[in-house]
Amino acid sequence: MDAMEELGWGPYQADHEDANGQFELNWTFDEALVTADRHAFFRVMVASLAERHGMAASFLPKPVAELTGNGAHLHCSLWDGEGRNLFHDSSGALGLSALAYQFLAGLLRHAPALCAITNPIPNSYLRLARSHTSSGATWSPAWSSYGGNNRTHMVRIPDDQRLELRLADGAANPYLLQAAVLAAGLNGIEAGLDPGPRSDANTDIDPPAPERLLPSSLDAALEAFRADQPLCSALGESFCGAYESLSGKREEA
Repeated sequence: MDAMEELGWGPYQADHEDANGQFELNWTFDEALVTADRHAFFRVMVASLAERHGMAASFLPKPVAELTGNGAHLHCSLWDGEGRNLFHDSSGALGLSALAYQFLAGLLRHAPALCAITNPIPNSYLRLARSHTSSGATWSPAWSSYGGNNRTHMVRIPDDQRLELRLADGAANPYLLQAAVLAAGLNGIEAGLDPGPRSDANTDIDPPAPERLLPSSLDAALEAFRADQPLCSALGESFCGAYESLSGKREEA
């Protein structure tokens, strides 16, 4: 936290999480590329500082089988050139604009394919869509769904300024994470998608329809990624082909 203060990132919260030695650290939002740079540097910084103290830091999605995994929750909002948050609308449901809900609908529509980017290694699927751990919680989504201030859903609406995507894990590439989320959300806006009604259910005990279940393996996520033409078109066909090939080799390993 001291290092992030020195770097001017504006860290504002540090919580000890469920697992032994597990922490959630949050810093102030910025433009997508700046945030990706900070995310990448953060991982190197934490590992270096841990080593200095004779310890090791892991961002592995599921480093210990019976304990809570490592997520990389991403808070999203879109801003115009005049500094206005386009997700905020005081007259909208939960204070969000129609644009925000279209972006949200894009995240839901492309969730299975997004998993190939946000949950990129076989270990990711030991965390995603799994039963409770010894702590009694996973904080990991199992369904492509959204709710209000409800941490059992893939997308949470914490306030009237933003969305929280709870899908990604500690193995996600910071740059691909930002790019894929923007591609999915912007497709939702371009297509005028509707996310449907908000769910206030606890999905742990009252799950959505089975077709909303997230992929249970990297192979299944890659199949969805391969079939998601709008997402692959936005990210670039050449990139997607290379990514599928490399990820397929990782799945075999």
